[in-house]
Amino acid sequence: MSLDFRFHRTPIDVLAYELAEEKASALGRMGRALEQVLAKLREFDAAHPRGEAPASAQQARRILVREAGHALWMFVVQREACGMRDSRAIMRTYNVPGEVQHCMGPMLATSTASP
Repeated sequence: MSLDFRFHRTPIDVLAYELAEEKASALGRMGRALEQVLAKLREFDAAHPRGEAPASAQQARRILVREAGHALWMFVVQREACGMRDSRAIMRTYNVPGEVQHCMGPMLATSTASP
């Protein structure tokens, strides 16, 4: 017969367990969001060669790069909240482009304006 962890611990232990579960869940969501936006950026780059892209495509790409920078920032912040301070592993594992790393941070309300 298995014992349920929550019934044999103090209320603080149960709360700590639930907080750890939520941190792990949020970390997974942030990682998947980063993967998705990086995939969009790679697909865009494959469909629009840089030298030949019209101005509208260049603007769309800048927006994708900023979205990726925001997703990266969210993931790094969540990892740090979980105690994982070294983000070099993220950059290698997710193959994050340098330009995305450079614009890592919160998105401003005027995200459609030119940089």
